[in-house]
Amino acid sequence: MEARERAKIFQSISLVFVVVFSGVVVPVLSIDDKCAACNAVAGEIELGLLREKPRNHLDMRHRLDSRGQREGKIIDYKVSELRVVELLDGLCEKMQDYTLTKVDSDKTEWIRVKDWNSLKTDKPKARAYSKDLSSYCGRLLEDTEDELAEQIKLGSVQPGDVSKILCQDLSKHCHNTSDSTFKDDDREL
Repeated sequence: MEARERAKIFQSISLVFVVVFSGVVVPVLSIDDKCAACNAVAGEIELGLLREKPRNHLDMRHRLDSRGQREGKIIDYKVSELRVVELLDGLCEKMQDYTLTKVDSDKTEWIRVKDWNSLKTDKPKARAYSKDLSSYCGRLLEDTEDELAEQIKLGSVQPGDVSKILCQDLSKHCHNTSDSTFKDDDREL
């Protein structure tokens, strides 16, 4: 009887491992061209950089000293954590507005969809692509967020450089800029 119970326990544990690992492996493999996906994410970050309005320094002098003088720091917005949060917050949700489209017989491209109802391709498949890209974005940021935040605070991340920094230097998903299949001309459907 003990051998039979052990066999059932072993089968249960094996089944749990199969279920858990199949759930982990499938999403990771859902993006075939990580370079193109990374460039799409970088393109959205660049749009955020271009849309930034000039901001005042952050006044962190909220305390008074014994003489009634304000104590604390004044932080330049460009090097602040607040800027990083505002740039990256909601980024992956925005990636759900993108889908993969076929440019020619062997080339695909990530494009932003303005109106999902006017989309002429298979809508469920297009929605699945957008969710895949959003999930990929989450994993990409999880892996590179600290380094990317530091680069943003140092002022290294400028419009036009995001793809190189994020996709080549940090994530290593692209080898050079010619790998890019996301166009900076902001293609939309």
